Amino acid sequence: MDKQIETNFSYHAPKEGQPKLYEDLRANAKSLAYLIKHTVPEGREKALALTNLEQAVFWANAGIARN
Repeated sequence: MDKQIETNFSYHAPKEGQPKLYEDLRANAKSLAYLIKHTVPEGREKALALTNLEQAVFWANAGIARN
């Protein structure tokens, strides 16, 4: 568990090729965010969809950085 805590709470400098992966994830998520913005009526569901998309990108980036 100590190793996991150290990994989770440490800075992970980007390694070769990682910045491109981050950019690709953000670009695709941004496209989906705009699709949600333009197709889903205003309300809790839309807000949650956008929040969870943001979280998905965060965790995907963390997965790239940590592993």
